[in-house]
Amino acid sequence: MIVNSLSLCYHNKLILAPMVRVGTLPMRLLALDYGADIVYCEELIDLKMLQCKRVVNEVLSTVDFVAPDDRVVFRTCAREQSRVVFQLGTSDAERALAVARLVENDVAGIDVNMGCPKEYSTKGGMGAALLSDPDKIEKILSTLVKGTCRPVTCKIRILPSLEDTLSLVKRIERTGIAAIAVHGRKREERPQHPVSCEAIKAIAETLSIPVIANGGSHDHIQGYLDIEDFRQTTAASSVMVARAAMWNPSIFLKEGLRPLEEVMQKYIRYAVQYGNHYTNTKYCLCQMLREQLESPQGRLLHAAQSSQEICEAFGLGAFYEETTRELDARRAKLLARTPEEAREPVEDTSGVVKMAVKFDRIPKKAFRGRRHFLKAQAVLSGLCVLSQGRAYPPQITPKMCLLEWCRREKVAQPVYETIQRPLDRLFCSVVTVAEQKYQSTLWDKSKKLAEQAAAIVCLRSQGLPEGRLGEESPCPRKRKREGPDQDPGSPRAQEPALLGELCKKPLLALGSGEESLLEGR
Repeated sequence: MIVNSLSLCYHNKLILAPMVRVGTLPMRLLALDYGADIVYCEELIDLKMLQCKRVVNEVLSTVDFVAPDDRVVFRTCAREQSRVVFQLGTSDAERALAVARLVENDVAGIDVNMGCPKEYSTKGGMGAALLSDPDKIEKILSTLVKGTCRPVTCKIRILPSLEDTLSLVKRIERTGIAAIAVHGRKREERPQHPVSCEAIKAIAETLSIPVIANGGSHDHIQGYLDIEDFRQTTAASSVMVARAAMWNPSIFLKEGLRPLEEVMQKYIRYAVQYGNHYTNTKYCLCQMLREQLESPQGRLLHAAQSSQEICEAFGLGAFYEETTRELDARRAKLLARTPEEAREPVEDTSGVVKMAVKFDRIPKKAFRGRRHFLKAQAVLSGLCVLSQGRAYPPQITPKMCLLEWCRREKVAQPVYETIQRPLDRLFCSVVTVAEQKYQSTLWDKSKKLAEQAAAIVCLRSQGLPEGRLGEESPCPRKRKREGPDQDPGSPRAQEPALLGELCKKPLLALGSGEESLLEGR
């Protein structure tokens, strides 16, 4: 993405408010289509963002901020780059600045949430909890203003007294922020309580920076013309719309609201094109349907368990299939690129032993309880076939077997080097043992699985046991002590002994062709 060099203007703007589970990329793009000038993402917590890695998603043409568990925490694209504001949940100035610097090249502005009264935001001193700590507010905003190249704003609620509210916003203005959004309700108030247009107006008349009025949905804003009426009533520079936009994002359209069926279909198309998780898509559609949730279409939506089923419920089955084929073709084309085409360095893989293997273990629950134990016993006795090709019990792994051999044979412990492929975020690992490298040619969904696969290649290339069910393994396993009242002949008592039989046999010395008897510790 190209770094946005333009400063975001907050005068006379129509703004999509930050809403948890709603302000994701499909909804933001839809709001822009219907006339919004600025769109806020949902509040994202600093600690969560600091765990993320920035990944360019060439398949979707997006920039993804991906958590260690491979979940996309924030996704954006070039089309919204000059108009998307990143809302941050934080209670610490240094963490806030670290997140701002992480995302600043991909967004138009940084906003600090100081108004959300919900527990998921206020815990840890974030959201509306900050309103009772003006010193912390000042430190966070001042640090951001000085440390990031993007305009900084904050979103607050009004305090119990107007005097205290005006005192707070004056102090906030002195930090140098570009604008302030004001939800015209107190921390304890909810949508059923009337919004205080008078308080917002008093703030707007007091400050010289733009004031963004928020909280007018339902009581004041039911159509496009109502937005301007709310702005004039509050004397605000701009208006931020939350629930009215969630119910129908075409609220920003000068020509008036579009039919809900049209709006939902357009939203679904964006959701599919940008890989939105179906549960999030379903949630947003339910917010749009509202009282129509019991309609035939609403019941189909409620029953949907995938993006494809959602599309079929709205007559977009063919669109889903076509889009999926296009994305798969784009992914295959990108994967087929040469290193030169992909602008990736050519790696010297000479001397690397490679095999196409994967690590797939049996879930731990398969070994729990009497019924599961009997099933596991049948597996170990060769009386049943493992489902989905799983062949590794939970207590033994190839990495354990390889490490145990290295310790016994006084070989330097295995060294794993793992890389992640940006295109699909899959992992591949190379393990070095006794100056020889081993690698699986199959990419895996996690770093741990990729390392296990590399260990398997090493063990198999030398004809060594790797911990598979029914196979000899060097890994020791401590037996559980029998309780005083436990029957030694019961399945529960036999379980550790049975599984322990996997760990008693000899392991071939790596590359020597000789056997070395490994005794349990």
